[in-house]
Amino acid sequence: MIQATGLTSNARKGSPPAVDDVSFDARAGRVTALLGARRSGKTTAVRLMLELQQGRGVTYFRGRPLHRIAHPAREVGVLLGDVPGHPARTVRGHLRMLCSAAGVPVRRADDVLEVVGLVSLREERLGSLSRGMDRRLGLACALLADPHTLVLDDPVAGLSARESSWLHGILREYAALGGTVLFTTDDAKEAARVADRVVTLDEGKVVADQDVADFARTRLRPRIAVRSPHAARFGVLLAKEARTAKRSVEVVTEDGSRLSVYGSTCADVGDIAFRHGILVHQLADEIGDAGPSAAASVATEDRSGNGGGDAEARTGAQTGPGAETGTDADVQTGTCTHAETGTGTDGPAHPPAVATPLNALTPTSTFVPLADAASAPVARRRAASNGRALEAESARETSVALPTLPPPITVRTARGPLRPVRYELRRATGIATGHVTVALVLAVSAVLSVLLARAGHTPQPRLIAAWPQVLPLPPAALGAGLLGAFAFGEEFRHPALAADRGTVPRRLGLLAAKLLVGAAAALLLGVLTVVGDATLLYLVYGSELTQVPAEWLSLSASWLALVVGCAWAGVLASGLFRSTAAGLAAVVAVPIIIVPLVQKALEGPSVRTATGLPGRLRDLALMDWPFGIERFAAAGMRMITQPVGGALMLSLSALLCAYLFTALRTRVR
Repeated sequence: MIQATGLTSNARKGSPPAVDDVSFDARAGRVTALLGARRSGKTTAVRLMLELQQGRGVTYFRGRPLHRIAHPAREVGVLLGDVPGHPARTVRGHLRMLCSAAGVPVRRADDVLEVVGLVSLREERLGSLSRGMDRRLGLACALLADPHTLVLDDPVAGLSARESSWLHGILREYAALGGTVLFTTDDAKEAARVADRVVTLDEGKVVADQDVADFARTRLRPRIAVRSPHAARFGVLLAKEARTAKRSVEVVTEDGSRLSVYGSTCADVGDIAFRHGILVHQLADEIGDAGPSAAASVATEDRSGNGGGDAEARTGAQTGPGAETGTDADVQTGTCTHAETGTGTDGPAHPPAVATPLNALTPTSTFVPLADAASAPVARRRAASNGRALEAESARETSVALPTLPPPITVRTARGPLRPVRYELRRATGIATGHVTVALVLAVSAVLSVLLARAGHTPQPRLIAAWPQVLPLPPAALGAGLLGAFAFGEEFRHPALAADRGTVPRRLGLLAAKLLVGAAAALLLGVLTVVGDATLLYLVYGSELTQVPAEWLSLSASWLALVVGCAWAGVLASGLFRSTAAGLAAVVAVPIIIVPLVQKALEGPSVRTATGLPGRLRDLALMDWPFGIERFAAAGMRMITQPVGGALMLSLSALLCAYLFTALRTRVR
């Protein structure tokens, strides 16, 4: 069940708020439609409900606001538009990635594909899906975690009649199983055909909240569509003829040349046009939408206690002098004109005058019987004094108990994936970008190593790593940095993890998963590069260039640390600046900008050195390090003291601190 109370958006530059004090309920087992014309506030109300936009109000989903729900995806399924996934990812791969984020088994992806009818398209790319298939995929994403509530914003926009009918059937079936369904639409016929309850918005306010039967009776009425170049004059003539014939007819001016006539027939309208020489371009029977004002007037009267009668009792024709003294200017100056005399079978939806019922008398009204006519002045004075007392009492109550404003709505970042490592693995391996990058790096490294060996004058470590002196970094390090930059860059470009919020959550668990997967990819790339270059050199030039050097351990550690550090720099920079290009630029900036700065800081004579570091480490621990760990620690310290290693460590520290600062600042806000 959804309970929305006091939803109000923030006003902008003196303009009224798009949504003002919107309150309604959507019950379980029923389909609720939020109806309104364009710019009536439907989408804004939905975004306020889902805490995607700042404002005021509160929305409870089964008694809890959204930010109090531990796993929102398991409570509320959301469809706000097209699926923003990567266009090169398959339908099945996209759903499996979201399964890891929602913490549900991957077999759930196949189940929802069968529900929405996409089993035959599970290997299709997202970029090749049609509008209808994309909407089916969006519904599958909303159903993935088996939520209790579905919230859909204009779900049939741009769909064919067949696709719309299918989607409506899914919503009805979901509600029949006990779920809560809320969708927005601007088509009154669609709302009457699909929903069980219709909430009508007009200019950001709720003007009606009705069951579908009342809604259809008050909003959907037969009408005569008339199109004529003399629409204004024809409207006046129709009003005159209705008063003369004592019939209840409503004439609505749709635009400059179109009229909608309620309460008449095509034969009568055509006869009037023929008798007065009015040129008519269109004359047809339609099922008309009477507009939100009709439903609002009836809903208001229902709340005041007049809901027991039929439609004619609530919207009966106007009688008395008011109908006889109406002028022709009423048709020309008003958008909707009533020409009524006597009583008719088709009463107007919102008559200009409604008789006051007996039960609508105010508490201060006094009934004076005929026998007490002499004491009428005393009764009137007593009633007046009672009325003043009631007004004073109500004024005191108002001054004491002021109405409280709805609580503010704070936009919070999306929660991180429940299984971040699995999510990151499926994200990285679900598209061909990473595979193509690795293949290009291996090919370029192999060609460079052969060319360097042919030219000579290149040390063996640089030869195997394909690192010429003219390049700031080897191809493997640049490729590792690019793979790391893809980790966050593709997330921000195609925010599938937080599609409704349009951003990526800055969660430490997600960051740790991306750093772990990025390090694994960098290590794999570094090992494959060395093995591939060595194998190709052996095949081309023999075993002379592939002999194992004496310092292979420290060289291997430095090489792997370099590629992992570049990958981490790409991950942190792309997450901080929200761009793949920024992540790669941060990697390239290490040898070009940071290294010269470090060299300037370290240049000059050194008074002390780190000679004997392994022995001092062993003495500090008061025991022998197992497995020769002191040698690895010493190799790591020597690597850090080098210009490239120190610059890389400095860059990683700065990027990590900046990322943590932005993440914690968002959470503190």
